[in-house]
Amino acid sequence: MKLFLILGAINGFLAVALGAFGAHGLEGRISEKALNTWEKAVNYQMFHTMALLVTGLLISKIENVSVMWAGWIFFIGIILFSGSLYIYSVSGIKTFAMITPLGGVAFLIGWVLVGYAVVKYL
Repeated sequence: MKLFLILGAINGFLAVALGAFGAHGLEGRISEKALNTWEKAVNYQMFHTMALLVTGLLISKIENVSVMWAGWIFFIGIILFSGSLYIYSVSGIKTFAMITPLGGVAFLIGWVLVGYAVVKYL
């Protein structure tokens, strides 16, 4: 439980910091399209930071492996989805954009696991 709460706190901090960096440090240095991509990465990171926090809290109520897996998969999704978009935004290397859907699939799997655990065990 504590680990996912800590990961949530770290990712929340990073999402705010990277959002501010995008708004103030990248404005005028990258294209408008790249800046929009950066903002999408920040938004998804923050949404799934909340998912990490919820997962951490759910673990105290539901002691099931699916909740634990959901937390790890959300974390991996943040790295793959948001991380690839951050790198793509500043580098323009399309290979990184091709990694992004893997992060999206990870997010979907994480939500399915949370939904399953809630329906089955709460």
